[in-house]
Amino acid sequence: MTNFADLGLSQKVLSAVTDAGYATPTPIQAGAIPPALQRRDILGIAQTGTGKTASFVLPMLTLLEKGRARARMPRTLILEPTRELAAQVAENFDKYGKNHKLNIALLIGGVSFDEQDRKLERGADVLICTPGRLLDHFERGKLLMTGVEILVIDEADRMLDMGFIPDIERIAKLIPFTRQTLFFSATMPPEIQKLADRFLQNPERIEVARPASTAATVTQRFVAAHAKDYEKRAVLRDLIRAQEELKNAIIFCNRKKDVAELFRSLDRHGFSVGALHGDMDQRSRMTMLANFKDGNIKLLVASDVAARGLDIPDVSHVFNFDVPIHAEDYVHRIGRTGRAGRSGASFTIVTKRDTKFSDAIEKLIGQKVEWLKGDLSELPEPMESHEGRRDRGRDGRKDRRKDAERPGRARGDHKSETARIDAAAELEPVAERTDAVKTERNADSKQGRPGRAQNAANDDNRDRRNRNRRDYDDGPTPVGFGDEIPAFMLIAGKA
Repeated sequence: MTNFADLGLSQKVLSAVTDAGYATPTPIQAGAIPPALQRRDILGIAQTGTGKTASFVLPMLTLLEKGRARARMPRTLILEPTRELAAQVAENFDKYGKNHKLNIALLIGGVSFDEQDRKLERGADVLICTPGRLLDHFERGKLLMTGVEILVIDEADRMLDMGFIPDIERIAKLIPFTRQTLFFSATMPPEIQKLADRFLQNPERIEVARPASTAATVTQRFVAAHAKDYEKRAVLRDLIRAQEELKNAIIFCNRKKDVAELFRSLDRHGFSVGALHGDMDQRSRMTMLANFKDGNIKLLVASDVAARGLDIPDVSHVFNFDVPIHAEDYVHRIGRTGRAGRSGASFTIVTKRDTKFSDAIEKLIGQKVEWLKGDLSELPEPMESHEGRRDRGRDGRKDRRKDAERPGRARGDHKSETARIDAAAELEPVAERTDAVKTERNADSKQGRPGRAQNAANDDNRDRRNRNRRDYDDGPTPVGFGDEIPAFMLIAGKA
């Protein structure tokens, strides 16, 4: 069996790996590290949780032992799609590079430009960044990219989903053509293959798992539910309570708005829960992640910003409150559990309108996902919301008091009958009403008076002009009386 000492890593790196408690490399590490040390381009394809980060961090540390960085000219560049992933890679360099004296610069949003500029001025051996922040520094004249020796593009398929490909193409033109490129992705759709062909020169391809496969250690289940959010929240709560071996869990939503709503709901029901989404500032996001890793909170409601590559090694469960629209995201979501050989469980709540997405997931992963307690055809009648129950009386029938408040519903109500007739008049065909107006206008003109039809038309025009004036009235608004000002206040005072 291969061990790290057989891969050609330096003694400093091997010592740090041993101190971290690792002895045997994962398949992606064993396949990628030797050719990377030979300065060959790498195309690495592996599912999440297989050690892709160490497969480029370890050889980079060995190669960087010779030479030193100059001010504002980084020697290596690592591109990540999210701030969390970039921060995680920086942590890996701190852990495995503890025997090296390397300058690591992390350029991500939510952090002061001045602080990052100071790190660049000292010279960065390793520059870890998101594409947008890197280009911001470059356009400010704070970076020279001509000294980059190694380019790492991590989570390339996520870069594609987030629209970063034009930025990456622009960055690739700023660095030397003779660079070494390490390209990693969990899935390999045709667009990513074209991108790899454009960036890589005769690469070594390491594919340790079929693209878009899921870990065998994860138990996967679909759970049927009605489409209403309150129904799905009730199903989720029951699922969480039913898991006897639940240590912690990540709950994924498709939208940031749903993350906030689900967090508030679970918090009201007494769960230990936190939230993580893209609108949070960087300090809050990192604090929330630290609390989850340390076990201070049990549940983390998150958008897909947390789905890619986050190193939270011991997550016991994953719940998909929403079925991911892109089937590849399902692979990354459930990849947060069952890592490093541990067992895990994932539950995906599926409604009738989600069936095309669940079918796409099964087609992508090449297997059928079992249903928990019956599929959509066996769903019981939907529950009634609190709003619906408030509309009903104690005997279960519709509350008649609300009917009495509606026009035309209460018996013997003259005003209700008048309202009903007026409503019917509004539904009178337009052509008939037009003919009636014309007839009335002709009769009035013969008698030399404007008539009711003409007066009504004049009133309509006057109301329209008044509405226009109100819409564009920029004058001061009277305070205290609204539109009704007492007449005595309009009398001009004596000079």
